[in-house]
Amino acid sequence: MPLRTVRPFLAILAVAGLAACTATPNNPAPSSGGPTASSSASQGGSSTPAPDTETTVPAPSPSAPLAPTAGPGAGNAELAIMVKPSATEPAVNYTLVCRDGVPTAESKHPKADAACAALKNNAALLTPAPKPKDRACTEQYGGPQTATVTGIVDDTPVDTSFALTNGCEISAWKAAEDVLGATGGAL
Repeated sequence: MPLRTVRPFLAILAVAGLAACTATPNNPAPSSGGPTASSSASQGGSSTPAPDTETTVPAPSPSAPLAPTAGPGAGNAELAIMVKPSATEPAVNYTLVCRDGVPTAESKHPKADAACAALKNNAALLTPAPKPKDRACTEQYGGPQTATVTGIVDDTPVDTSFALTNGCEISAWKAAEDVLGATGGAL
């Protein structure tokens, strides 16, 4: 094929390729007058979408790390625990560090052995499920105590609080009482 014939042919291919690259579902490629999928569809052929057209579907967002499920865990924890016996009494602070369900020398907790064992037996102990709005809790008062626990259990961040203001809160406190250490009285 002579060079004079090839150059115009390449120019047409380049323009057609550029038009195909900039086409989107809302902005189709301009027609060059030649046969296309849409003109072949009107002539009785089937219409197939271009394989590399853009979509408007957003990419999925990255998911947060999953909370551990109830059940045995590795028993590793580094926690700061604060228990406040009442609004007027000073808070009591504990440090709990566990490796494989056993407290380390760094732990300053009154029941470190029981607390580490509780976390190894139930890795999700300090990451309760969100409270459903339609859940009924008994209206009973367990005392003025509050507690907060922050840190990490089995590579999962923990930042939770406890109170004794109703039956549901009392139940959560009792489940975690080995980790919370002292209750300051009422329980």
